[in-house]
Amino acid sequence: MNCYADIYRDLTVAAHRAYRRGIQTGSGGNLSARVSRADGMVVKSSGGSFADCSESGAGWVAMNFDGTLLPDQQGTPTREWLLHAAILERLPGIGGVVHCHSPWSIAWAHKHAELPMSTWHSRLKLGCPIPVLDIPAAVVPKVDMETVLRLFRDIPGLPAFILRGHGVVAVGKTATDAEHVAEMVEETAQISALQYMMHH
Repeated sequence: MNCYADIYRDLTVAAHRAYRRGIQTGSGGNLSARVSRADGMVVKSSGGSFADCSESGAGWVAMNFDGTLLPDQQGTPTREWLLHAAILERLPGIGGVVHCHSPWSIAWAHKHAELPMSTWHSRLKLGCPIPVLDIPAAVVPKVDMETVLRLFRDIPGLPAFILRGHGVVAVGKTATDAEHVAEMVEETAQISALQYMMHH
């Protein structure tokens, strides 16, 4: 039995759901889950699609938080692995991270500093406005990791944030939980954008 089987299953459910929902298309986006009782994580491989990942382990790489691969692992992790490592290493209550280039969230963040809780459902599920971080890079650089971590320290229970021009970063106890948050953020962004258009 593969020691990562449960993690592969959780990640694959999250990846396939995000792809079917259209919050991540093509070969973009990345997601991760903590390896229990070990200093490490399983992340999406570089260049692959959410749709191509599988419970057998295809599309995933297990690695330490310092960037080295765990034993018997091959492949190249997502170029965004530093962001996943920073969150999972420093925030022990989080077990999964989903980053996707969801279009409504990106569109909303272009001109706004936060995503409001524009529905009763978003108030219930998200619990707070979702902040927008302006980090002008295709990959979050190491120098900006403290800015990311400060958000979680300043807003206890924060479920997600949006990178301007880039996409949603959602967190949860598992990758599937984080994916559900990403869907909720995207739905809220769509509703907020439509409300904004109707009033302007």
